[in-house]
Amino acid sequence: MKGVYVIIPAFNEEDSIALVLKDLPKEVEEVIVIDNNSTDLTGQVAKENGATVFLEKQKGYGTACLRGIRYLIEEKADLCKTVVFIDADYSDHPNELPLLLQELDKGNDMVIGCRVKEKRESGSMMPQQVFGNWLATFLIKQIYGARFGDLGPFRAIRFDKLLMLEMADKTFGWTVEMQVKVVKKGLNYSEVSVSYRKRIGESKISGTVYGTVMAGYKIITTLFKLR
Repeated sequence: MKGVYVIIPAFNEEDSIALVLKDLPKEVEEVIVIDNNSTDLTGQVAKENGATVFLEKQKGYGTACLRGIRYLIEEKADLCKTVVFIDADYSDHPNELPLLLQELDKGNDMVIGCRVKEKRESGSMMPQQVFGNWLATFLIKQIYGARFGDLGPFRAIRFDKLLMLEMADKTFGWTVEMQVKVVKKGLNYSEVSVSYRKRIGESKISGTVYGTVMAGYKIITTLFKLR
């Protein structure tokens, strides 16, 4: 997996981050964990399990991802070919990463790991998550004419194409921003079915009413803003 770098945003995931790191294919060039100002031992555990760790004190999913990208630009620009994003909660199956890379090998610029119902563990996605995904992908189709089945966080994208997108969102709109910008830039994209299980620990987004409402609001406003 020459030139493949993995970015993992993480906030208070000390119980799961080691499992994610151990299940990633050993052939990836480097795994970068962005400790998003955790109050537990997330960063320490990640270091002990071989990851490159950076502390990002400003909260936000997109903020953490942008910090990882900045590191690649500054230190690995000549080496990085592909960037993989995956969550730190062990809900995705890191060992399925080759499925995404196979889609890139077919000529795609970005691949989304689609959490199809047939491969989802019961209870792994809350009803509000399922509805939110449906609504967001429906709006993308209506506004931009593009078909997506998910806003899944497990995704791979060619590094040069990622830089073309000029990603900017610092919070919950990160995933939908990437997908919409890929469409607007006319890049090739695809989806591949991936497995999904109940996360370890409580979700910071879907686990609370406030988090769910704010995530939904941010996703929808991002969709219309990018028009």
